[in-house]
Amino acid sequence: MTTTGRRRRVAALVVVAMVGWSAAAGPVAYADDPPGSTSTSPPPAIDTNSPNLMLPDGATLAPAKVLDIKQIVEEEGGEQRREDTNVDVTFALQAEVLFPKDSAKLSPAAAARIRAIAAEVRTQGSGKVRVFGFTDNLGTYEHGLKLSKERAVAVQQVLARELEPGTSYEIRGYSEDYPIADNRTEEGRKKNRRVEVSFPRTAPPPPRAATP
Repeated sequence: MTTTGRRRRVAALVVVAMVGWSAAAGPVAYADDPPGSTSTSPPPAIDTNSPNLMLPDGATLAPAKVLDIKQIVEEEGGEQRREDTNVDVTFALQAEVLFPKDSAKLSPAAAARIRAIAAEVRTQGSGKVRVFGFTDNLGTYEHGLKLSKERAVAVQQVLARELEPGTSYEIRGYSEDYPIADNRTEEGRKKNRRVEVSFPRTAPPPPRAATP
């Protein structure tokens, strides 16, 4: 898969230490980890009394957290994106390239994309695959749960025909939970309507392309 006509975005996060304010300064909101996320290293010890932190009066540190280095490659238009970390690989396919609107029936072009993902699973030698469905925030949450789960099942059924019989699967539908874009715009909702396939990696992530 070439990178021609694609945007390459690389995110490298090592340590996150959020600053929490007192009630007078307002609450701090923390985002939940996306499903299937993992961390391979314990966070470093931080001296909360160190003057080098330069915390404002009344501020406190939230617990430090180590995040894996992530490399993200997204097709122009966002139809498909691949996220590589040190521990797993995740493919996100927009629902529009897999299904008709408000349907869990795979389109004729969907099988080729899913088979390509199955080939990567075989390359990594992964015996466990997670298939998660997501929707935007239009319609009811309950309808989104049903549709996202049905779409995840449809993708898993194609993967099962391509992968070893002993492969285990975790299949979930999350409705509008865990958005990756802004649901206030159609462009963002389009990215949020997706199916993600993730699996453990056994080989190092591919080298990053040089930044032009």
